Amino acid sequence: MDFEERLAALAVKVQNQREAIQTEEATKNAFVMPFISTILGYDVFNPLEVVPEFTADVGVKRGEKVDYAIMRDGEVQILIECKKSTEPLKIEHASQLFRYFSVTNARIAVLTNGEVYNFYTDLDAPNKMDDRPFLVLDLSDIDETLLPELRKLTKDVFDLDSIISAAEELKYVGAIKREIATQFREPDEAFVKLFTARVYEGRFTQEVKTQFTTLVAKASKQYLNEQVNDRLKTALGASYSAPIQTAPIAEPITSEAAAEDDLARDTEIETTLEELEGYQIVKAIACSEVKPERIAHRDQKSYFAVLLDDNNRKPIARLWFNGKKQKYLGLFDDDKVETKHAIESLDGIYEHAEAIRGAVARYVA
Repeated sequence: MDFEERLAALAVKVQNQREAIQTEEATKNAFVMPFISTILGYDVFNPLEVVPEFTADVGVKRGEKVDYAIMRDGEVQILIECKKSTEPLKIEHASQLFRYFSVTNARIAVLTNGEVYNFYTDLDAPNKMDDRPFLVLDLSDIDETLLPELRKLTKDVFDLDSIISAAEELKYVGAIKREIATQFREPDEAFVKLFTARVYEGRFTQEVKTQFTTLVAKASKQYLNEQVNDRLKTALGASYSAPIQTAPIAEPITSEAAAEDDLARDTEIETTLEELEGYQIVKAIACSEVKPERIAHRDQKSYFAVLLDDNNRKPIARLWFNGKKQKYLGLFDDDKVETKHAIESLDGIYEHAEAIRGAVARYVA
């Protein structure tokens, strides 16, 4: 597998096993060591490359340890501190990284819980680790624009100078993107007030604030959906105003609720952000069997199809997200007969990972 495929496979593993991993040691064994070996390419069993429980005396602090030190030519290059996967990362968790950063040759420090990896360097002051990461890798929502920079830290193409020179831009661009995402999800008063002042001439009272908080959030989501749809239209070179015809496939419905829900679907095709997010999850799971570029999608009036090789005769799954009451994931048996499975959220797709991989495997066997 290439770099992107290995990363996607690890992301699927983290999503599938996250609930079963309850301790820091389990997090290191199940998630962090595979990241160091399969993604960064270092031999976790070779002490010349990876030193677990790395110790260096720091002032009056004696015997403190950092979980891993990645070595090159006998020098520490990357320090890694781990927390358990169920614990969100906080800068307070990085106290040992701060101390070790100043007494080793390391220019890169990583704080991780196995799912989120925060990469730090010393942009603000020499030999002093920054408070803010310059790169944040979230395996539950991989930002593909960061992958070229992440690749520079791998064993085969290690390029510290290049990544340090790009770190300042990465740091601020990443922080701005995360802030924009936060504001789009839950706009704060300053964000709401900014846009309200541009479209509303009255006083910004509490009542106006409440009204426009809802309107700004709604407008933000609609804008994102429209941008996604425009990119899809450009990529496909066709309008979504007419449905794409597909070969008929038997579709037994497994519950009366599903049958009733089908009647509530929209009559025109509208690709939603939720459908695209669901597609990315199915694609990440399927990438354990085939290359990512072989996974395609087609949106229909009533469902969103995920296909192998963009072939209607090779359906992997269907996302039935247009119903007003319930979402369903459609999966296929050996005879290509579809069964719908009710899911409460996108995370429910991961519960059917084996069936998704099995569908792909049948076509490539």
